[in-house]
Amino acid sequence: MKSIKYFFITVALLIQSIFSLQAQNTEGTEFWLTFGHSFTYSLSWVDIQIRIVGGSEKTTGNIYFTNLGTNSGFNIEPYEVFTYVFDNTEKVAVMNQTMGITNHSIYISTSKHVTVYAFIYMNSRCEAAIVLPVTALGTEYYQISYTESSSYYNDAYAVIATQNNTLLYHNSVPITTLNLGEVYYRNDSDMTGAYITSNKPVAFFALNKRAVIPSSGTSGNFGIPMEQMIPVNTWDKEFFVPVTVLEQDIVRIVVAQNGTNITQTGGTIRTGVPGAKTYLTNLQAGDFVELDINITNNGCYIAATKPVGVCTYTSQLGTHSQNKPSQCLMPGKRQVVSKAMIAPFVQNILGAPIETHYALIITSTDTKDGTKVSVGGAPPVPLSGIWYNNTTADMSFTSIPLYEATKSYVFTNPDGLIILGYGVGSAAASSPSPGISYYYLAGSAMRDLDAAFYANDIHFQDLKENPFCAGLVEFRTEINGLHPTATDKIRWFIDGAEQFALQNNILWNKSFSVGEYEIKMIVRYENDETASRIGTLKIVPCNYSAEFFANDIPHSLLQNNPICNKTGKVDFRAVIEGIHSEAGSLKWYVDGVKEDAADDQLTWNKTFATGTYEIKMWVRYDNGETAEIISTLKVEIFFLKIQNVRH
Repeated sequence: MKSIKYFFITVALLIQSIFSLQAQNTEGTEFWLTFGHSFTYSLSWVDIQIRIVGGSEKTTGNIYFTNLGTNSGFNIEPYEVFTYVFDNTEKVAVMNQTMGITNHSIYISTSKHVTVYAFIYMNSRCEAAIVLPVTALGTEYYQISYTESSSYYNDAYAVIATQNNTLLYHNSVPITTLNLGEVYYRNDSDMTGAYITSNKPVAFFALNKRAVIPSSGTSGNFGIPMEQMIPVNTWDKEFFVPVTVLEQDIVRIVVAQNGTNITQTGGTIRTGVPGAKTYLTNLQAGDFVELDINITNNGCYIAATKPVGVCTYTSQLGTHSQNKPSQCLMPGKRQVVSKAMIAPFVQNILGAPIETHYALIITSTDTKDGTKVSVGGAPPVPLSGIWYNNTTADMSFTSIPLYEATKSYVFTNPDGLIILGYGVGSAAASSPSPGISYYYLAGSAMRDLDAAFYANDIHFQDLKENPFCAGLVEFRTEINGLHPTATDKIRWFIDGAEQFALQNNILWNKSFSVGEYEIKMIVRYENDETASRIGTLKIVPCNYSAEFFANDIPHSLLQNNPICNKTGKVDFRAVIEGIHSEAGSLKWYVDGVKEDAADDQLTWNKTFATGTYEIKMWVRYDNGETAEIISTLKVEIFFLKIQNVRH
């Protein structure tokens, strides 16, 4: 017990030290996870997995089971995937079955940034969920779920405390106090719209024992929805919801503030849904509406006057009346990232008829052709899927099958993307006979949107990774619920010094010289509470250039200057101005194949046979821009022939 106590103290200190550094996306190094009590089956019918997707560096990690006090260490090679399959004891230790407090939680820690997913399978039903890093957690949530009318198979949620003395509230009514690693589990009839808050950040999971989607569907073809919810401060006002290969899905929209108006294009409001509203104007906090969306409309565009939360569901609609449905959290349009990692789940688990796993890519129509994928660390290539274009939202989406079960898929688009993951069985994908599906958020930003400031249109949490050239910087704010009359409703600080002349300014500008600056905004809300938002503004000299030499021959002259020697050895040297300091900012390729050993190396060498080679040097500069320097290397190996001369 002593070692467990010290473990928790260490975790608490780590978490408290990093919560001020809110993560900008779904990758991280610390995670909390729990599971609900799905439809009752023997443990032999249940499969639970954790899938951890590694990035460009070797990663070590640990999985800690709070209930058991056990640890399991692991290693992940670059661009590989680690799968942890639970034994029966561990299944019992993580599943919450009765309302109240347990310690059925899991803590995952890694040495490098990873993405983490959870998967549960149960008698031809399955579900997957992203596991958010602790830096993306918050204190204010709404339940978004689904259930059937039966009072026995209840809606549920689970809350994990990430710090001691965490006070928990349901619809503003005090529930309990939790300590680090403890779980509060609650089940009831459909709780969509329930308001769950805490005084310290918590992990919040929407769970369900069984759910028929839509509520008018066939009760025997239920699903077991599970998804980790995002806090309200990350909710958006604008969404684009794509459609899976099942061609007809369902959307639920939950309102966070009174007097919210919603418009939507591409969906049809569902009627007869228990608890749901059938109108889109003057909605109150906790209200929700439900839409049908169809592939023929190329997705659904949603706009609201105040922040809303959105989930999308595979369903029993259309030709898939026997599908076992699933739930996916939908981020807003401003939660795009330039890179996201994903991996398919292991196929045919316990005989599950999951035949095809997909990544669903969402991006701007104007820049969709800039989307690429790298599989297992291979050079990125353009996507080859069919794009569905939505003119109202100016957004497009495509579903890409994932066939490499042990490799990471890294999707990139410098102009931003969101990745969802899902899988279907052959029956679910082709006919109204029994099928199976899972659906989950796979990769997005987790930016704070309730009170945010932007510098040159860059979100404050992304500033350090997006340096600017010296000169004038334009600032603007977007704040929900700002105090209407207070004399100090907005205060600005630069490196700790308050800028009194900027008080209450929503728009302002200032010239900065080279250096790093802490920009802080303190806002006062209409309820008189205050919050601070801090970003690091990085100003760099804009002298960017890159070239390389092979045996001291400049890359621009290589094609006409063959390398001739006896060994074929070539020494490479890079000269770069303005290279980014992060790992992975300098890469080398020979004939399109990445030279892993040369990563971030300004000097390296390689021995070639006689022939012609394409040499590419890839560089990321301080301002976030990238460059490729490509040249043709010709190598000729000569041999000295020694003749005997007789005198």
